[in-house]
Amino acid sequence: MGTVVMPLFSLPTRVYWEDTDAGGVVYHARYVAFLERARSEWMRSLGYGQQAMIDGQDLVFAVRDMQLDFRWPARLDDALEVTVALARVRRASVEFAQEVRRDGERLASARVRVAAIDARSFRPRALPDQLYEQFKSLESNAEQD
Repeated sequence: MGTVVMPLFSLPTRVYWEDTDAGGVVYHARYVAFLERARSEWMRSLGYGQQAMIDGQDLVFAVRDMQLDFRWPARLDDALEVTVALARVRRASVEFAQEVRRDGERLASARVRVAAIDARSFRPRALPDQLYEQFKSLESNAEQD
C-alpha cells in the first residue's frame, strides 16, 4: 500500500465533533467519507460532477475495493488535507492512491478501486473515451516503496 504518488488534487477539510468518538479522535469510518469527498471534488474540478455524469454519460462509480492504512489519529478541530492521485486507469475501473495529512504528516493512506457502472442497470461498463483518455494522461507510474 505504500505507493508514492504525486497528488493531482488536495481537499482541505476540518475535523468536526460529528467526525469523532467520545475522546475527540476521528472515528475510523469517517476517513472513508473524507476520501470520497476528495475524489468527488476532484472529479467536479475536472468538469465531471456526479449528477452531470449521470445525466450526460449515464455513468456512476462504485467502490469495488478499498485498502486503508491508519498511522496516526486525527483529532477534533484538526485541519486536514485529503489528497487524490490516479494510480491505475483501466477501461472500466480506476484505482486511486489517497492520503489524509495533517501539517504534512501522513495520518492515513488508502488505495481505492472504483468500477464504472451504468447508472440505470448498475452493470459494469467502459469509461467514455474522452474520460478514459483524460484519466490515462494523469495516471501515475509510481513504484511501490
